[in-house]
Amino acid sequence: MDVDDSDLSPFQQVESRWRRWREHIAARPSLNVAYRIAVGVIGALVLAAGIVAIPYPGPGWLIVFAGLGILASEFAWAHRLLHYARKRYDAFMEWFSRQSLVVKGAGALLTAVVVLATLWLLGTFGLVGTWIGLDYSWLESPL
Repeated sequence: MDVDDSDLSPFQQVESRWRRWREHIAARPSLNVAYRIAVGVIGALVLAAGIVAIPYPGPGWLIVFAGLGILASEFAWAHRLLHYARKRYDAFMEWFSRQSLVVKGAGALLTAVVVLATLWLLGTFGLVGTWIGLDYSWLESPL
């Protein structure tokens, strides 16, 4: 089935092509199940990576929302969770931005403690210590 996308914007053209491709897959039950499983696995992996990255400097929450977005492309529960999480995140960040420097400093300190604790638990300090000649037992991970 040919569809004339010439009067659409470039983004609308891509969306139109995507919808046709997705309808093509949905019309074949076994292919549709395989596609949904693949989306679920990829979305779950991205979401898990984002959750692990949250306490670290960088795009942890962006990765979480990307994982939820991938899952939301196929699953209604993930779509609801994405909107709920985004609303809560925005509300928290708006609240946090109104706080005093003491609260913001405590948030930064807590983040630093979480990062240092996980790096220690993962054995990063012991590994780097051996590279520069520091061989202290307390640098080693207890795990």
